[in-house]
Amino acid sequence: MKEQVDLIVDEASEVVTVGGGTGPLRGAAMDALEIVPDGAVAVRDGEIVAVDRAEALHERYEASRELSARGGTVLPGFCDPHTHPVFATTREGEFDLRARGGTYQDITRAGGGIFSSVRALRESSRDVLARGLTDRLDRFIMCGTTSLEAKSGYGLDKETELLALELLADADHVHALDIDRTCLAAHQVPPEFADERDAYLRLVIEEILPEVVERGLARSADVFCDEGAYSVDEARRVLEGAKELGLSLRVHADELAQIGASGLAASLGAQTADHLVKITDDGIAALVDAGTTPVLLPGTCFSLRIREYAPARAMIEAGLPVALATDFNPGTSFIPSMVEIVALACGLLGMTVAEAITAATRNAAETMGLPGVRGRLEPGAVGDLIILDVPNHLFLGYQLGWNPVTAVVKRGGVVWQRHDDRPALL
Repeated sequence: MKEQVDLIVDEASEVVTVGGGTGPLRGAAMDALEIVPDGAVAVRDGEIVAVDRAEALHERYEASRELSARGGTVLPGFCDPHTHPVFATTREGEFDLRARGGTYQDITRAGGGIFSSVRALRESSRDVLARGLTDRLDRFIMCGTTSLEAKSGYGLDKETELLALELLADADHVHALDIDRTCLAAHQVPPEFADERDAYLRLVIEEILPEVVERGLARSADVFCDEGAYSVDEARRVLEGAKELGLSLRVHADELAQIGASGLAASLGAQTADHLVKITDDGIAALVDAGTTPVLLPGTCFSLRIREYAPARAMIEAGLPVALATDFNPGTSFIPSMVEIVALACGLLGMTVAEAITAATRNAAETMGLPGVRGRLEPGAVGDLIILDVPNHLFLGYQLGWNPVTAVVKRGGVVWQRHDDRPALL
């Protein structure tokens, strides 16, 4: 008698498991993907039951539903550990300004950047923001992301910071995506507090973060510690306050200037330090000693036209479990696709395709507080997987220009599938 399961995904040219062992992968292990050729995956009750060659798996299991990969590649669902999806309007005009020579700092000083997103969000209704968030989460799913870290940060007052986190909590209950929520009330100092920075810090530490914790609205707190944002001393106050409240820590660090933000993240045992374009060798060593994961965001470098990139190779060689993320946001990385981020990591950061896939799945998942084993395909892991219409995983670095995701499985259920409609031949 064959064992009954809910779903079998088969007819794959290869199944990339990113499995084996525990915890994130480091060093050479990031480049050593576990691959099952002619593979299949069995899922039952929302969990992976087996991964094997299709012939062997069908000898042991039968399913109420089968889904053909049609010769494509099967991967774990992508895990995106740094996004900003709650906003009211896009900022494509700023991309054009940068193309004409404007810098991120110039645009911010002129009242654009984060401040323009703050104005728009404060003027928007809850319903409008909720609809926009849903549309963006749908797009993440279609691009193969099944688990997401999402931040507030475009409210910068108590009411709208809490609103953003409420919207994320609501979406987490009803949307297919699983969302790990982060409070980023310390994204910038809002204009009304420009001459009273300390007063805003007290508002974040004494009012916003305590209510976030009391209401269970976020698992983590984040701070933008960089030139033109928060100093190391200011960021330390916020992070220490968050840590005392039991929140995990994440830090926007060393993106625009080397001000010691990565060292700060390490000294406080932050779960992640993100961006790290300007990190030094000492900063890398500090992250290694602290066990802090670097989250690299090549899409932001692309959008900002920065010609300097986070030293991914040095981090991998130092033994850090590098993770990748989109930094999806309206101003500096309007990129929802982790497939594109994998390609940019290969082209800009010098990572191999295998390293980039590891960073976008297993290592990214390890930075999230979501339940279950994610970012890999092995027995007992959450049944999140994607099918791509490419013959092998190397196409993720080689091919650019369209979304190869054809189906997304979330906890064993097919939540999105691409139609096979083809252009008519005239």
